[in-house]
Amino acid sequence: MKMKLFQLFITASIPVLKTLLITALGSYLATERVNILGEDSRKHLNSVVFFVFNPALVGSSLAQTITYHSMIKLWFMPVNILMTFIVGSIFGWVLILLTRTPPRLRGLTVGCCAAGNLGNMLLIIIPAVCEEKGSPFGAPDVCYAYGLAYASLSMAISAVYFWSYVYSIVRISSKRDTLGQDTIQSLERSSIPNQQIMTPPGKIMNRIMKVVKKLNLETILSPSIVAAIVGFVIGVIPPVRKVFIEDGAPLRVINDTASLLGGGAIPAVTLIIGGNLLKGLRGSGIQTSLVIGIIIVRYVALPLAGILIVKGAMKFGLVHSDPLYLFVLFLQFALPPAVSIATVTQLFGAGEKECSVIMLWTYVLASVALTFWSAFFMWLVA
Repeated sequence: MKMKLFQLFITASIPVLKTLLITALGSYLATERVNILGEDSRKHLNSVVFFVFNPALVGSSLAQTITYHSMIKLWFMPVNILMTFIVGSIFGWVLILLTRTPPRLRGLTVGCCAAGNLGNMLLIIIPAVCEEKGSPFGAPDVCYAYGLAYASLSMAISAVYFWSYVYSIVRISSKRDTLGQDTIQSLERSSIPNQQIMTPPGKIMNRIMKVVKKLNLETILSPSIVAAIVGFVIGVIPPVRKVFIEDGAPLRVINDTASLLGGGAIPAVTLIIGGNLLKGLRGSGIQTSLVIGIIIVRYVALPLAGILIVKGAMKFGLVHSDPLYLFVLFLQFALPPAVSIATVTQLFGAGEKECSVIMLWTYVLASVALTFWSAFFMWLVA
């Protein structure tokens, strides 16, 4: 048993070490001395990843491996991801009360506790685990294909939750400082004379447009989500699948091209993460207790809660017994904060420097935490 646990620990450590090495390379390339991956370069590369690499990877992976029958088996994953957001948010609000977090950082705190890196990290870890000897997930090629599908589905679902929930939380938190200005502007608009009276149909359309803006549908329907929808349609509908996926399909070259482009997503994202972590080295005056609290939530409280949730789902027969699928469900509770949080804080100017510090320490400690939890989860499902 000791040899088995040690072997699982080694198997789990390899993909984390690979990630750490690529992240270190990204940090080196972003230094002022080298300046190959400077701030402007990272923004341009991030745009390529956001609009090209990630959608290609998500769409091609889902199209190849998701079918109508597999969708029935995977119905619990959206629920599991929703639970990570709900439980993480509860822990985040408790942390805010304990540390007396300033109002402008409350959205950032809840976001870091609620939203894990459910896409990119899984896309890095799962394929690497499948390729390692001693993996409990069967043949490497089958494990790799299904692992990419699980990770891609996780990315698509988490993106919907993130851009509809965490985005709104950070936006509301950032507006506290500009509330007075917004109130003045609204009063000025209401005092304009000779304002045109809207007809009932005009009022209805105006309300619909306000709802659409509040939902932020353009952001929710990101390229990766659109690609996921396309991948679902191709994979689930048999006639469409025959055209794009199966052997001898007339348009198979399109899916092969998307797979080729998607291969650049994982290394590019990892390099960007490494470059962004340099900001955290400069510090920001953030409370040490807040950083420690977020680390405890993400690497202790959430994984323990995840074990209870997934084990409970297994007991009631809500999930099938595929070890790789169970491993992904467990791992979704033990990941570092989503990288997109840094993008949102930069967009609203709310805690950008503090976010860099949080990202720095959570991703540095991820090498230890993810190795431990990955080995433990492998032992649970083996």
